[in-house]
Amino acid sequence: MTHMLRCPVCGEVFNDRGELTCPAGHPGLLRAVYSEKQLILRDEPGLFRYAGWLPVQQIPETMSGPVTFRSDGFAAEAGLSNLWIGFSGYAPERNAHIPTCSFKELEAWPTLERLKETGCGTLVIASAGNTGRAFAEAAQGMDIPILLVVPTRSLYRIWTTRPAENVTLIAVDGDYSDAIAIADRICELPGFTPEGGARNVARRDGMGTVFLDAAVTTGRIPDHYVQAVGSGTGAIAAWEAALRLIGDGRYGGALPRLHLAQNLPFIPLVSAWQAQRREIIPVIDMPHAEEAIRDVHADVLTNRRPPYAVAGGLFDALSDCGGRMYGITNHDADRAGALFEETEGIDLDPAAAVACAALLVALERGEILEDDCTLLNITGGGYRAVPEKYPVLPVEIIQPQEMPSCIAELHHV
Repeated sequence: MTHMLRCPVCGEVFNDRGELTCPAGHPGLLRAVYSEKQLILRDEPGLFRYAGWLPVQQIPETMSGPVTFRSDGFAAEAGLSNLWIGFSGYAPERNAHIPTCSFKELEAWPTLERLKETGCGTLVIASAGNTGRAFAEAAQGMDIPILLVVPTRSLYRIWTTRPAENVTLIAVDGDYSDAIAIADRICELPGFTPEGGARNVARRDGMGTVFLDAAVTTGRIPDHYVQAVGSGTGAIAAWEAALRLIGDGRYGGALPRLHLAQNLPFIPLVSAWQAQRREIIPVIDMPHAEEAIRDVHADVLTNRRPPYAVAGGLFDALSDCGGRMYGITNHDADRAGALFEETEGIDLDPAAAVACAALLVALERGEILEDDCTLLNITGGGYRAVPEKYPVLPVEIIQPQEMPSCIAELHHV
């Protein structure tokens, strides 16, 4: 066993059998504890270059992984001299080979490999689009069956570059939170298992490879980390990766400041953090949630149940890193995304455009200085280049009459 799991509440360390929660029932995000205390790079083309700090025994074959490059054009426009881009998407000229164009693939591959090794049944994933697309692609590559639950409005985001023979896709009315609720109920049935979201150490540590790649490329822990967040899981992953790098001893001893953004008008994390509250209060932090969700361009950022208050969650990450949070308008995000595409040559996912705008706001407020080493996490992009290399294949939706009765009873499609 190359790793163990630790509960942040009781401190118990135990073997990884696919758990999502502490066996003693303590609330908190389990954390992987790796036998390799220093980061040892593997001779692999993608994210499994960092397999020593991923909770898997075997290494699947994939080229999907994060790429770190120094920004010239966007950095010049922003007025930064030391800006690095952590890119998860498709841009062959940058050696970026994630065909689904989303950093969610960094989660999908180790999560499915961990599932395969621990043998926990058919994985059920709720998604607003990007996660579902990534898991569908990886499931086909690993020949593992999965079940996706996706809001009808997000179905256009669910496609693969190879026939999705291992994917069952169910569409539900409502938003992402409604899809989560249905997925949770399906997981109560025999033979199905939840992927776990932020509770799954494989998902977090897969996302954490963005931060690891940046540290390896630059030779240090960045001063600042910028990302758009819905659940905040990527930011938690960056925090955990930074802690491991500090323990390594070769990349510096200071945590990065987290600069996290949401898309106005849906900003529950921004609202709760700026009030310095550990708890999200729906009536205060996300009033008129359904209307607000409809009004944002980056709807993948609209999670109504983020892992904010839980031990080891986003509140703890922000507190430990002296974090900042920003509410970004659609207009500012669109403008920043267009500037990034113009200067760096990569079209962006709307969430990544929110991150670009947040970086500009942080600079304007003096939260980031010109010479600071800054990592901008571009969580998705390169969509226009994919059809030049791959077919883009829609995933077939399971029809109500084709559903097993035990699932059909849970919702209306």
